[in-house]
Amino acid sequence: MKDRRSGEHWAGRLYMREISLRCDRYLVNTRITPNQLTYLMTVAGVLAAPALLVPGIWGAVLGVVAVQLYLLLDCVDGEIARWRKQYSMSGVYLDRVGAYLCDAAVLVGFGLRAADLWGSGRIDWLWAFLGTLAALGAILIKAETDLVAVARHQQGMAPVQESAAEPRTSGVALARKAAAALKFHRLILGIEASLLILVIAVVDQIRGDLFFSRLGVAVLAGIALLQTLLHLVSILASSRLK
Repeated sequence: MKDRRSGEHWAGRLYMREISLRCDRYLVNTRITPNQLTYLMTVAGVLAAPALLVPGIWGAVLGVVAVQLYLLLDCVDGEIARWRKQYSMSGVYLDRVGAYLCDAAVLVGFGLRAADLWGSGRIDWLWAFLGTLAALGAILIKAETDLVAVARHQQGMAPVQESAAEPRTSGVALARKAAAALKFHRLILGIEASLLILVIAVVDQIRGDLFFSRLGVAVLAGIALLQTLLHLVSILASSRLK
């Protein structure tokens, strides 16, 4: 199972598969189903939002714990499904829904955290709005990818091949390679964002304010909007819809 690389997150390859494979031995002979594990995975991801509302460093720590639990269950549900050969279309669908919700929950929670929801002063809803905007961008990027399969299916076309993702114009291809090299788009994914929020929380604790949290929310919102546009252009400029 550890040799599977398709769609594998770096954290899964680096350490989480080592943990998940040890958890599997306690779950494989139980009555819990892969889909039930996927439901639990989704709940863990969504809990990152209220966790981040806890003031100070502990809120950021709880956010990371929630997202890491999400990642663990994301590994375990697929491993149990493959071990038992309990494959289902609903499992694939639920897994995608969970990924959408986890990314969105972290970014919305970060925005509310930067708005100082539980502070003694006035709540600044601008940061909550920007966090929600970042979450919307993260969801739209995933939707843009998934809608390629929907569009091809509705036209009676075969699933897209990896080679079709290459842009047809040199300018777009260069921009795509630059974005892939910088990997700045990963900052709006739930796992990376939660780790970034933890680092920012430590710095804000030292400063005694929310300056870097608010700066971080603004940067992530900008990345989300830019990446949403660039990803859409990349799809339209490739052969994925041809």
